[in-house]
Amino acid sequence: MSIAAPPQTQATGRLGEIIALAQSLYEDIAFKAVADWKAKDKTRRAIGFLPVYVPREVIHAAGGLPVGIMGGGDMTEIVRGDSYFQSYICHLPRSVIELLVSGRLDSMDGFLFPSICDVIRNLSGMFKLLKPDRYVHYFDLPQNFRSNLGGTFYVSELKSVAGAVSAMTGTPVTDERLRESIKVYNANSRAMNALLELRIEKPWLVPAAEYYLLLRAGFLLPVDEHTAMLNEYTLLVQQSDRRALDNIRVMVRGAFCEQPPVALLRTLERAGCYLVDDDFVVGSRFIPDPIAETGNPWDALADAFMHHSLPAASVYDEKHEKAKKLVDRVREVRADGVLLMAPSFCDPALLDQPMLQEALEQAGIPFTSFKYSEDTGQFQVIREQAGTFADAIKLWGTV
Repeated sequence: MSIAAPPQTQATGRLGEIIALAQSLYEDIAFKAVADWKAKDKTRRAIGFLPVYVPREVIHAAGGLPVGIMGGGDMTEIVRGDSYFQSYICHLPRSVIELLVSGRLDSMDGFLFPSICDVIRNLSGMFKLLKPDRYVHYFDLPQNFRSNLGGTFYVSELKSVAGAVSAMTGTPVTDERLRESIKVYNANSRAMNALLELRIEKPWLVPAAEYYLLLRAGFLLPVDEHTAMLNEYTLLVQQSDRRALDNIRVMVRGAFCEQPPVALLRTLERAGCYLVDDDFVVGSRFIPDPIAETGNPWDALADAFMHHSLPAASVYDEKHEKAKKLVDRVREVRADGVLLMAPSFCDPALLDQPMLQEALEQAGIPFTSFKYSEDTGQFQVIREQAGTFADAIKLWGTV
């Protein structure tokens, strides 16, 4: 197994402050940052949403703060949450229920549940029972990608959300306001893409854990603050003296919904793997290309989702291109191999995995797979597996 190089020198100065802020937001499972944001203006409203994707532009245009609910991770003990769900499903819904019944989600004025899987659909129903005084909406996504069918349906869903949030904030979502929100999120997307490109080209400058923390921060901060954070971090790390290590370049797939603990990502890098591409916090960059800032903004959002979004296990693959896009992306980011890293009991991710493995085998791309949960605390087995994977590629170029 690879012997980990000495850890990078602790970041200091302004760079250290940015990383510390991102870490504190990651640990903020009581959403104190949201409560503080609302306390500055009694008319402010926060809308929590589950991964993978919701149209944050619509919430922003209505004057609300879109807040990603990523579960309790390894920072909360599940007591009551386990009584709501079976033991053979993923960890995320149990920890989200625990956050709700323990009062940690009290700063949310509403909740959106995108159609990830049947478990999340059931979770939305439980929220309706447990919080009848809050706005709860199961945000359905189109399975037909023709503009006059799926597009029309999707626009109706967008306008339903807009109407509900506007009723809370008193701010109607006009076409002009929505176009402005699209511009703001396009700027955020550009900042994330710039950081991602730097990570691909010089992964030693952007450790996976720091990149992940910055993505997570975008699900708590107002979008303009997050964009400024990304831009400043990207500038500062390029001025740092971080040095390259003898790590292989790997791509991660399968973690699109339930998120891994940050310590797991540090473990993978210590095992000799640079994570140059992944599907962590994919909802924050689900539509990587700029959304049209002119014309009908509702149609622009619908077109972006249906025709320009990233492949995910929870989205219908109408053109059956998911496996091909995986192989293409491996080559685009020059990855030496792929880690198929799915949450335990995640039906969408685990059902995708055999198809992805077959595509990787046919393309001659090395891969290995393992499962995790958001509260994973023991990493030795994963570290040994990842280290062996890295060593095999270094020595023989295969596994």
